[in-house]
Amino acid sequence: MSDTLAPVRPGKLIINGEAVDAASGATFETRNPATEELITNVAEAGVEDVDRAVRAARAAFDGGAWPKMKPGDRARLLHKLGDLILANADEIARLETLDNGKPIFESRHVDIAMVAGCFHYFSGWASKLTGETNSVNPAFFTYTLREPLGVVGAIIPWNFPMIMVGWKAAPALAAGNTVVIKPAAETPLSAIRIAELAIEAGFPPGVFNVVPGRGSVAGEALVKHPMVDKISFTGSTEVGKHIMRTAADTVKKLTLELGGKSPNIVFADADLDAALRGATMGIFYGKGEVCAAGSRLLVEKSIYEEFTAKLAERARKMVPGDPLDPKTRLGALINEKQMNSVLGYIETGVKEGARLVAGGARAPINGKGTFVQATVLADVDNKMRVAQEEIFGPVLAVIPFDDAADAVAKANDVFFGLASGVWTKDVKKAHTVSRALRAGTVWINMYNFFDPGMPFGGYKASGFGRDLGAACLQDYTQLKSVWLNLE
Repeated sequence: MSDTLAPVRPGKLIINGEAVDAASGATFETRNPATEELITNVAEAGVEDVDRAVRAARAAFDGGAWPKMKPGDRARLLHKLGDLILANADEIARLETLDNGKPIFESRHVDIAMVAGCFHYFSGWASKLTGETNSVNPAFFTYTLREPLGVVGAIIPWNFPMIMVGWKAAPALAAGNTVVIKPAAETPLSAIRIAELAIEAGFPPGVFNVVPGRGSVAGEALVKHPMVDKISFTGSTEVGKHIMRTAADTVKKLTLELGGKSPNIVFADADLDAALRGATMGIFYGKGEVCAAGSRLLVEKSIYEEFTAKLAERARKMVPGDPLDPKTRLGALINEKQMNSVLGYIETGVKEGARLVAGGARAPINGKGTFVQATVLADVDNKMRVAQEEIFGPVLAVIPFDDAADAVAKANDVFFGLASGVWTKDVKKAHTVSRALRAGTVWINMYNFFDPGMPFGGYKASGFGRDLGAACLQDYTQLKSVWLNLE
């Protein structure tokens, strides 16, 4: 397993339109989880660096070129950044795969299109955010203005780092805000590169800032900073709770996209071949390190044994491989800590009574790498830990159900409510079950599909607010009422 391309440059902070070192001079290592080798060193943002970035963003919003820019000009910059991402797709995808361990097929042929698509899609909204006249009284001329919030802090996770830059920055910038992005310390490289392309595209200084570092330091400083008007966070429910408590001191707006334990429901009348493919992709895409992963597979009892056996056979064919190989479909988990957590859950599931029918072990390549086999646990009870807790790895819990009512009850009997899937040829059943599911997204006869124009977010402990779509722009703007006395 080797990468013969040019070495990756050291990563810098992007503050006020410049690539700079941390004020302290501190750096941290980012390593390739597939080889355990050093990729490069990255400047580590501290509290002082976050303050510099926020103040630059504040100045750019309050008095720089950004608030004076016509919406159409902002749109052109956003669209140009999308074009530059596509023009540099091979480089960015390689950085993502080196940093995260995901297959280059995913980085290059799926994720890149979504990132560029976000900037292209939201560029169109820059000139279409409008208020309205509201004739409440003939003695007054009354209307509303939809205005940007100001400085948006975006804290993004390690599982889809470059996609999250698009999900957070594109709508925030389209609405007229400035942004400070704190990428995960495990995967800072793609966010830094996209910020460099924003400079190349012509974004004014201070509009697009990136401060890689530890969540406990840089992330905490961003949430606490009084000049930050909103935090958009994607990550674990526990960290989301902490952000809510911390942000209360400065009464920040929040959108939180948190954990998931999503049910993927297969009825006996489904296209079973399609459901098999969807169930496989629903859990093993992204190595299962996906908040919306279909990690609970609910299968109707009449087809349970046959379907589970075929699924296990498919899983056994998904052999972990070199993430830089275009043929690889199952890469390395993000780090050793996550790998050990996933392996611990598999052991727990078996102890609780689940039947291991595929995978279940580490699968190093040449003795290295945080690879885990595609794992299927059958005969899972919905009360087991492996059915209730987010594993965040390539582990599928298969649960039998009796009928639609039983499927819905089991699907909803969980702390989370992010996504779900329904497989059936019965249109009435599809819509009835979809309405009953307590989840922010329902995929019918498909799974894990996204588009910049379609909102995404959670119910219950999976968070609130939405990423993507026109709906998310409500969370990046505020409404002002204006009254003019005509008498």
